[in-house]
Amino acid sequence: MDVSGGSGQPRSGTEGPTERPAGPTAPSSSSGNDDAGTTGSAAPTGSAPNPDKPGKPGPAEEAETTSAKQPDPTGTPDRTQEPEPAPTPETADRAGNRSGGTDKAPPAPAPAADRHEPAGDPASRAHADSGTGKGPAPQRRKDPGGGLLMGRPFGVPVYVAPSWFLVAALITWVFGGQLDRVLPDLGAARYLVSLFFAVAFYASVLVHELAHTVAAVRFKLPVRRIQLQFFGGVSEIEKEAETPGREFVLAFVGPLLSLVLAGVFYLAMQPVEPGTVLGVLLAGLMVSNLIVAAFNLLPGLPLDGGRMLRAVVWKITGRPMSGTVAAAWVGRALAISVLIGLPLLNQSGVLGSGSQDISGMDTVTDALLAAILAAIIWTGAGNSLRMARLREHLPALRARALTRRAVPVETDTPLSEALRRANAAGARALVVVDANGAPLSLVREAAIVGVPEHRRPWVAVSGLAQELTDGMRISAELAGEDMLDVLRATPATEYLVVEETGEIYGVLSAADVERAFVRAMARPA
Repeated sequence: MDVSGGSGQPRSGTEGPTERPAGPTAPSSSSGNDDAGTTGSAAPTGSAPNPDKPGKPGPAEEAETTSAKQPDPTGTPDRTQEPEPAPTPETADRAGNRSGGTDKAPPAPAPAADRHEPAGDPASRAHADSGTGKGPAPQRRKDPGGGLLMGRPFGVPVYVAPSWFLVAALITWVFGGQLDRVLPDLGAARYLVSLFFAVAFYASVLVHELAHTVAAVRFKLPVRRIQLQFFGGVSEIEKEAETPGREFVLAFVGPLLSLVLAGVFYLAMQPVEPGTVLGVLLAGLMVSNLIVAAFNLLPGLPLDGGRMLRAVVWKITGRPMSGTVAAAWVGRALAISVLIGLPLLNQSGVLGSGSQDISGMDTVTDALLAAILAAIIWTGAGNSLRMARLREHLPALRARALTRRAVPVETDTPLSEALRRANAAGARALVVVDANGAPLSLVREAAIVGVPEHRRPWVAVSGLAQELTDGMRISAELAGEDMLDVLRATPATEYLVVEETGEIYGVLSAADVERAFVRAMARPA
């Protein structure tokens, strides 16, 4: 909602409420469900606000009911002392791409779970230019971490999570037992061969993930990282595809590469004598890649097949949300089928073992594996639904609408005088400026709350302020996911909001954004 004129002075039009609340300068911390933010703009830089022209308060300001002239420092928790990362659509389905199958690598050559998670924390997405707040300023991507860095193919960091070493040991043990029956002459060396198989299998998973990454880069979608972990690989893609066609391609290339690898291993087997170490390894890798491809093509989120189904429904209906709902419910049905069907298939001997050879321990292992796979699929489908709903509401999060009205004060201004000016203008934030009116720092809400009222006349605002960095100056035009990306790039408790001309519009509190984010998540689709 546009509530500011071009000069940074609040616009007074007739659209606003006739009664102006006089909120305290130190915004009282409220519960996570309260509307605490005040929308408005700052008075012109370097001048005191005119209380006779209060302007039009924003939505959060309209909810303000207090008329106190001074904030009550008692009883207000100091919840904003440490900067917290801005909320992100990355929770659970980092970037709505909990996509395509997850390359799940169970104890034996089994499907690996391949989740493309956009989002998560796009630390590299640019923030507003410090001078005007207009455009992104280039910034070096920070390593997101996530384990042992193995390299940067196509500029995307590849990490091996600590949990991978656990599954590698598990595969080595299980496959070693199989080798003992097929190649009994190997002795203890079979575990060395099994370890080689585990590494080669995860190299195939990495190729699967790189296929998603290359497609994402081709479509100009930022990829945060690739991570190899216990249940396979994760490609964290920070944005969703813009069209259903691109979504389909992005999801399909992973299983396609797994099928290609299976074909390559099959061709490599032909000149190799069966029953040899090389022959057994090639056969195991061929079967494993076939399983990975088949599992990921199952038509339910968060698997690759679910992303493909989502793209088809999106194309037919014209609404990505409809595609997500359809693919997510199919994914939940698939989770129930895996939970019930996988143990039954193993018990019946359909998957290769004779029913008479199945022990009680095998039955428990099958049930545990089925439960883990079902839980991953069910959780991923639910996360995809939540993320889709959030993305529908994200455009409603606008920096201009969430910004608190602010007044400029010079560095040596006593806190009590600054609070008096703010209350007179109905403002709820303070911006420290130099003699020319240029902003220098923001007075922290938590610091104000921590100063007893009787000491405020002797405390200068500069002692309570946080120096402005480039990332703490953001454009008033930011909205939705772009705004969250900018805030995450530079975690802070408050941000200076500026117009395109560089004039002060107000102060955006991370706490206000978090409350608005929670409300957006709770709002029905």
